[in-house]
Amino acid sequence: MTWMEVPLLVVAGAAAGLINAVAGGGTLVTFPTLLLIGTPAVVANATNTLAIVLGTFGGLFGYRRQLGAVRGWLKRFIPVSLLGGLVGAVLLTVSGEKIFSRLVPFLLLFATVLFLGQGALRRFAGFADRPEVAPHPHSRAVWVAIVFQFLVAVYGGYFGAGIGILMLASLGIVGLSDIHEMNALKTVLGSLINLVAAVYFIFVGLINWPKAGVMTVGALAGYYFGAHFSQQIPQKRVRQIITAIGFTISAVLFYQQFLR
Repeated sequence: MTWMEVPLLVVAGAAAGLINAVAGGGTLVTFPTLLLIGTPAVVANATNTLAIVLGTFGGLFGYRRQLGAVRGWLKRFIPVSLLGGLVGAVLLTVSGEKIFSRLVPFLLLFATVLFLGQGALRRFAGFADRPEVAPHPHSRAVWVAIVFQFLVAVYGGYFGAGIGILMLASLGIVGLSDIHEMNALKTVLGSLINLVAAVYFIFVGLINWPKAGVMTVGALAGYYFGAHFSQQIPQKRVRQIITAIGFTISAVLFYQQFLR
């Protein structure tokens, strides 16, 4: 690295941490930054994954008060998150990124629309026969969410941009309504997906350690302040921010993939 690249990676890591703590999509800041300074694409993806997973410890600390409320959901989603993250990481090393990356804009747009209209979708799907804050959601909704979480984890291990938005959409369908608890659950699951992928990437030697270390410093700060200050914002406003981030990321990716 040159001396000019160090602050660039710190700022990119901090921005990604802030975005991920609120909604998800921080990879769309850090991954292009790594490419910009000459990191090969697969190495950039692996290095970014490691930096993000280390940075999530700041987010976990910021959401520590909400973790007790989502402990039951963690038991449901942790196994499939770990398995899916490993599957996705293996897929990255044995296949190319081109085809899958072209699907990313559609996945993010779908997830954002799903998050925006989750209440109507729950009613349409028949999952809304209990109150929004019911502690025991419909079993069909839970199984749909578990399968969906596995697919999100595979995607997360493979590339991962926007997995937070995908998870928030799924959690909304099963009946979680407190956006801060949803963000806490999303942060834990996202960190585990990235962790199992990062361990695999370390094992196969894909990490650029100096760049990962520098970017982690920024990510730690970004995650912590994003997790802390997002809880000072009204839930309605946080939902609006999440929706705006989702549509913005989708638009950028559609432009990059199909219009540029």
